[in-house]
Amino acid sequence: MQTLDKEKAVAPFSSGQGRTNVEVPAGACDCHVHVYDARFAPVPDARLLPPDASVDDYRQLQQRTGTDRVVFVTPSTYGTDNRPMCEAIVAYGQGARGIAVVDEQICDAELEALHAKGVRGIRLNLSLGVTNSAQQIDVLAARVAPYGWHLQLLAAPDTLAALEARLLQLPVPVVFDHMGRIAPSLAQRHAAHRLILRLIDSGRAWVKLSGGYIVSEEGPPAYTDIALLARGYLLAAPERVVWGSDWPHASATAGHQPLPDDAQQMDLLAQWAGDSTALRRVLVDNPAALYDYQT
Repeated sequence: MQTLDKEKAVAPFSSGQGRTNVEVPAGACDCHVHVYDARFAPVPDARLLPPDASVDDYRQLQQRTGTDRVVFVTPSTYGTDNRPMCEAIVAYGQGARGIAVVDEQICDAELEALHAKGVRGIRLNLSLGVTNSAQQIDVLAARVAPYGWHLQLLAAPDTLAALEARLLQLPVPVVFDHMGRIAPSLAQRHAAHRLILRLIDSGRAWVKLSGGYIVSEEGPPAYTDIALLARGYLLAAPERVVWGSDWPHASATAGHQPLPDDAQQMDLLAQWAGDSTALRRVLVDNPAALYDYQT
């Protein structure tokens, strides 16, 4: 990666300045990033409409977080239009993967084309999305299973708990982003959290330590309340946890939360992991297994 001058190293859509204090291992992957491009129209009723955020902007952020690899996720803003995500994979080059948003109408040729471009899963956003519904889970999981993909799911805790029987039957792994959308005060108390722990312990699911600033009830600067939640996932299934910045923090730019400091997010991850071996597992080894990277 290119080196930026110190005075130019402040990436857009991130508070704070300077690089993380963590010694980030080579091959570290940021597993949850979105790009936004005004050339592509948002879907009707899209709830998040952030300004443009490009691959070049994201590369500036990497000067602060120290990551090398990235997973671009089609945001709810574009519905099933995966072109911005696919263009980002091409623009980034080696080390990029993608997560698409699809519906039942997608044909096998389109799925094959997405796989060839580096897509390794689909996302259902039942929290802020306006494209998918819980009724599509079984059908879409069956469609992507032959490609070895996973189903990335974002849902409110009550919705997630109601899906327990269906999630236990799926033919693909489930990836819960944004810490399962579990507020720290609900840890161990809500059925959704117990379900996530059960699934990751059984090897049927993964958790992204992303969006901590979204689920935190305490907020900045320390986000102390999410430490126990994050460490709980790491203790339950250390081989089933990955990390994501959630850049460019669309919900924060919309004013729902304070904009996080991404270098600090990496610092917090290192604290949760506890040592360099555990940190490498979360940033390198686990993403390699989930997103089909060569370590």
